[in-house]
Amino acid sequence: MCGRYTLTVDPAELMDRFDLKTADVTVAPRYNVAPSQSVAVIYDESPNTLSAAKWGLIPSWSKDPSIGYKMINARSETLLEKPSYRGLVKKRRCLILADSLYEWRLNEDGSKTPMRIQLKSKEAFAFAGLWDVWKTPEGERLKTCTIITGEPNELVAPIHNRLAIILQKDVERDWLDRNNEVGHVLSLLKPYPSEAMMAYEVSKKVNSVKNDDATLIASITNP
Repeated sequence: MCGRYTLTVDPAELMDRFDLKTADVTVAPRYNVAPSQSVAVIYDESPNTLSAAKWGLIPSWSKDPSIGYKMINARSETLLEKPSYRGLVKKRRCLILADSLYEWRLNEDGSKTPMRIQLKSKEAFAFAGLWDVWKTPEGERLKTCTIITGEPNELVAPIHNRLAIILQKDVERDWLDRNNEVGHVLSLLKPYPSEAMMAYEVSKKVNSVKNDDATLIASITNP
C-alpha cells in the first residue's frame, strides 16, 4: 500500500512540470503527507488546474465518511470488480502529485525500517488516482481521492509487496483524457521502471504524522 509520501518541490516548478495554467490551491512543502489530509491533484475535468482533494475516497453513495480511512488505496487488478471504483475508472480519474513515497521494509527481527523511494532525477511525478464527490450533511461538496497500487518493481519488491502506480510522464495526459477507452487507461497502470528509481533509509520520525519537516527525507545510511 501507499500510506505516506512527500511533495517538496517549488510551486512554480510544479506548475511548469505538469504544464498547469491556474491553481485553486496554494502548495507548501510537505514531508509527511498522510491519509485524511488535503493533497495536490489534477482532475480530469480541469486538467490545466492545480487543485486539491482529501486523501481517502468517500464514494458518493456512502452514508459514513469514515470509510475514507479504509480507501486510501485501490488495487489496480480489481478496479473493474469493485462497485466503488468501477464507474470512477471511466469518468473520474486524477493525478495525485508527489516527489517521493515512503514504505516500511520488514526486517528479520520483526522491526520495520522506513525507506524513501523517489525518481533518480528527483523530479515530481504523478500517482494514478481516482476521485469522487461526497455531500456532507450540511450540503457541502467534498472531493476525495485514492491512490492506485500495483505489483512492485525490482527495486521495491525487497521493501514492500505493493507499489503505488507512478505514471510515466508521457502517459499522464492519457490517464486524464476522458475520451480514452477503459481498456487503454488500464493498460497504463504498470510498475515504474526500477532503473529510474532509488531508495534509501530515513529516520523513524516519519512514523508519526506529527512530524513534517525536511529532516524526514535525510538519508540515515549516507548522512
